Amino acid sequence: MQFGVFSVSDITRDPVSGETPSEAERIDAIVRIAQKTEEVGLDVFAIGEHHNPPFFSSSPTTLLAHIAATTKRLIVTTATTLITTNDPVRIAEEYAMLQHLSKGRVDLMLGRGNTAPVYPWFGQDIRHGLPLALENYNLLHRLWREDVVDWEGKFRTPLQGFTSVPRPLDDVPPFVWHGSIRTPEIAEQAAFYGNGFFANHIFWPKEHYIRLINFYRQRYAHYGHGSEKQAIVGLGGQAFLARNSQDAKDQFRPYFNEAPVYGHGPKMEDFMEMTPLSVGSPQEVIDKTLTFREYFGDYQRQLWLMDHAGLPLKTVLNQLDLLGEEVVPVLRKELEAKRDPEVPDAPTHASLVKAKYGDTPPRQPRPNANRGDNVTGASPYQDSELEASYPSL
Repeated sequence: MQFGVFSVSDITRDPVSGETPSEAERIDAIVRIAQKTEEVGLDVFAIGEHHNPPFFSSSPTTLLAHIAATTKRLIVTTATTLITTNDPVRIAEEYAMLQHLSKGRVDLMLGRGNTAPVYPWFGQDIRHGLPLALENYNLLHRLWREDVVDWEGKFRTPLQGFTSVPRPLDDVPPFVWHGSIRTPEIAEQAAFYGNGFFANHIFWPKEHYIRLINFYRQRYAHYGHGSEKQAIVGLGGQAFLARNSQDAKDQFRPYFNEAPVYGHGPKMEDFMEMTPLSVGSPQEVIDKTLTFREYFGDYQRQLWLMDHAGLPLKTVLNQLDLLGEEVVPVLRKELEAKRDPEVPDAPTHASLVKAKYGDTPPRQPRPNANRGDNVTGASPYQDSELEASYPSL
């Protein structure tokens, strides 16, 4: 099972010190948090995608490429890649490039995001959000698996003889998770393609996510990818740790009370009761996380939100020390001992290459000079014919 952290990249005032970090400070901090994630023995770091204040992560692939270059084994991924407002051609190109640069240590989570104005900023209509998500991923799926794509849809110009470059590393696309808070159509899409389903698992009661995850598992089996137990599930969560429970609550309470999303709302203890939020000692966080398996069954990836609500970098790094030293080793042992032998591990680039090729060396795509190019579709051996057809060239 994979463990890691994810960030929504908020730049939030620290309610204790009164200070708000600059964009530069927050970007430097997130790189340090990702590096620390690897140092303490965790597996995954994920970053969201936003294009508005108070967030900074408008270019996840740039950030993740830098993090990959400064780590050795960490899987870098997204907490959301906006499948609705990003062109699927650009997603295919940028994440394939990141896959090459990270030597396969990348996957991505597709989602619609939660910022309504982002649609007109990128020339889209929020009323088309769901069909955009479905159509754009259908195209992305083909771009990564077909060397030459002819395609026509509703929301972008057609493609004729198009090849996205670079081709995926080893001709094996990055693994895709479909993230959703409330939309069964996204769970259906994940199941149809045999992809992973990631439940945000932050704000809503467990009963809500149980329905979504169970639906995804049922549809995964329906489409013939394996049994319901073999479906690929990831969960979010929130945690704040201290050596003892009361210290954790005292330290986190001012951040909870002023948090942009749930601040000035329910009491922290009530929120802890109703949602996956864990605030307490390492053992309390272990105990609550183990209940996730009771609710959802065996799953493959657990990510925690650790750096939100204005928490200073030093505090976040201390949290990661506790998480890596005292929480995750116990969870690995406990969850592995309880895991049904039918449940697969989380997919990695190495496992996907092995599944496709076995012991045969993987295919390494190369440009085909005989096929032509994406501009004209003409072969380089047809220069005279091209000039006759397009004299201005």
